[in-house]
Amino acid sequence: MTPDDDDAALVRRMALDDRGALATAFDRFAPTLTRYAWALAGSRQDVEELVQDTLLTLWQKAGTIDLPTGALLPWLLVVCRNHARNQARRIQKNAGDELPAELAAPTDADDARERLRWVRDAIAALPPTDRRICELCLLDGHSYAEAAAMLGLSVGAVTQRVSRSRARLKKAVTHDEH
Repeated sequence: MTPDDDDAALVRRMALDDRGALATAFDRFAPTLTRYAWALAGSRQDVEELVQDTLLTLWQKAGTIDLPTGALLPWLLVVCRNHARNQARRIQKNAGDELPAELAAPTDADDARERLRWVRDAIAALPPTDRRICELCLLDGHSYAEAAAMLGLSVGAVTQRVSRSRARLKKAVTHDEH
């Protein structure tokens, strides 16, 4: 990756209305956002909406985004999660139901820290290979095939490990003991 291709440079280009930068961001982050959105939404249409809304927010806010670590993906995942919460609220309001606990915003900072502790503990408890796969696929945005090649595993093995890790992390976040 050249310095012009790093995330901060990409955001700066978007802030200058460079549509090519948005296309680059889409190519780079849409697969990861789509996988993440599937964990938050129940239909293909809802997933597509979350990804589009997240990238639209990126385009609209590019001039104000601060990336302390230089990585754009964490910012995008938070935005996607916020859009998922809003989407779930709309759906639940129309259905007259309560928001699912895993999408409900923490009521205070202590609750938010507690939820984050559970996630950090769950990630730390993963076997080293699973932890590395989560970093590569879920955080760094690599495809399963790329992660498999980097780690000398089959794509099927990576897929299984990601699925297993997601289930563990979901249990940690929702405090589900089953």
